[in-house]
Amino acid sequence: MPGFLRSSCLIFAMAALPVSVAHSFTATITPGTRAIYLQVGNGTFTGLFNAGGTPGNNATVNLVSVTVPAAQVGNGTAQVMTTNSTTTTSFYDGFTFCTVPAQVYISGFYRLPGTTGSATLSVNTSTPLTTAGSSISFTKISWVSSGLSDTGAEVIPSGTFTGGTQTLATLAVNTWNESCHAFSYLNDQVVGSGTYTGRATYTLSAP
Repeated sequence: MPGFLRSSCLIFAMAALPVSVAHSFTATITPGTRAIYLQVGNGTFTGLFNAGGTPGNNATVNLVSVTVPAAQVGNGTAQVMTTNSTTTTSFYDGFTFCTVPAQVYISGFYRLPGTTGSATLSVNTSTPLTTAGSSISFTKISWVSSGLSDTGAEVIPSGTFTGGTQTLATLAVNTWNESCHAFSYLNDQVVGSGTYTGRATYTLSAP
């Protein structure tokens, strides 16, 4: 049987001027027709999953950005990034799970008729953020995983981009998984003025 693959993207922008955490959510879903689903930022869903709802395709690529004041460029004080994503509620049950513009909603599942298997969530940030003549590695961006009023271990742990392809999580078959990510720019290097942009591509894959 051919492999399953779903991808979604975030655009990151960092403008340089001249020189508490809750936990993610995982729920068991009933076995069913083989399917894979991934949402990063805004998505499309008809109804709610726990009431028989179904996911749809959404080509939106959301933005995560920050403007670093001139006096603070490269001073080592991390800068909080914000998103233009408007998604705050879970498509699993309608619960308000994330806070915008501070967080990006991420969810996914891998469904099979049986009970054995898993899917791998990864992200690729191999192309750095760039502006005319200059670049910033994605290794300068980190995130904190959280979710309102939730408990338990993080399905997608907090971390930092590696500037390549990295595995974020392994999703057990027949589970719904979601988290909210708050991003920060580390701001530990002096860079030239300009708006630096780059794309992080998230992929959920299964055999």
